[in-house]
Amino acid sequence: MSLKDLIANGRPLSVSFEFSPPKTEEAEASLWAAIKRLEPLVPTFVSVTYGAGGSTRERTHATVKRIVEETSLKPAAHLTCVGSPKAEIDEIVRAYWDAGIRHIVALRGDMPGMAGPYQPHVDGYRSTPDLIEGIRRIAPFEISVSFYPERHPDSPSHRHDIELLKAKVDAGATRALGQFAFDNDATARFRDDAAKAGIDIPIVPGIMPTTAFRGVERMAAKIGATIPGWLTRAYDGLDEDAESRRIVAAAVLADQVQQLRGLGFDQFHFYTLNQANLSYAACRLLGLRPYDLKSGDLS
Repeated sequence: MSLKDLIANGRPLSVSFEFSPPKTEEAEASLWAAIKRLEPLVPTFVSVTYGAGGSTRERTHATVKRIVEETSLKPAAHLTCVGSPKAEIDEIVRAYWDAGIRHIVALRGDMPGMAGPYQPHVDGYRSTPDLIEGIRRIAPFEISVSFYPERHPDSPSHRHDIELLKAKVDAGATRALGQFAFDNDATARFRDDAAKAGIDIPIVPGIMPTTAFRGVERMAAKIGATIPGWLTRAYDGLDEDAESRRIVAAAVLADQVQQLRGLGFDQFHFYTLNQANLSYAACRLLGLRPYDLKSGDLS
């Protein structure tokens, strides 16, 4: 699929954006600038992350509540079950519902400080399917979950990942959001294998901008995502050249979107890193045009 065909192919069914709760006043200003930049693209939803062991719980809640109150966007709050008893998690779920949040991204989560293998709280939810069932008992949230195209680091096999996603769907999950990956064929294989297993919820690729390439390398090592050699070579020697990295990142992102569209995907979840420009540009390549939020007309 050429870039010309990609742009002419029309509006996809869905795009969504992921943000992180801010830690400083400067970071908060950057976050809200990104939110306002992307809001006119009318994403299906925007999600707000949750730190390891629930370390950003209060900031996550404050951010999604502000999105509800001050924007036209539909926020999804990340929620993990690690390190907390059921009663505490249930209280958080009720608080989200009371604040007007109707969508949760339900995740197992990592141990506080990324220290050692996952251990469920003695009085807590033991797994993501268990957490989903708990959420469903409280209120009829829309529930998104994660998948790893190249296998979760703790998983014994690809088949186990498919079986786990099936258990999440059986518990009530309605969408699967991909951890970022640069192997588009792996993402397509996961989608196809999920369909063979009877999984019929949307399988949505996760798109990661690569401008801060050294940081992406570190994240990829943690989650088991492959960094292809050609991508490493593209950034070779650019550590001190931010402008060139931005240009390379835009080309890489556009190429990935083109390839995924060619593989039949028409829904995308963008990990914005609280920076809007690359995600905005990618959406224009998908055929999206911004709306005037007051009139509802295309800009």
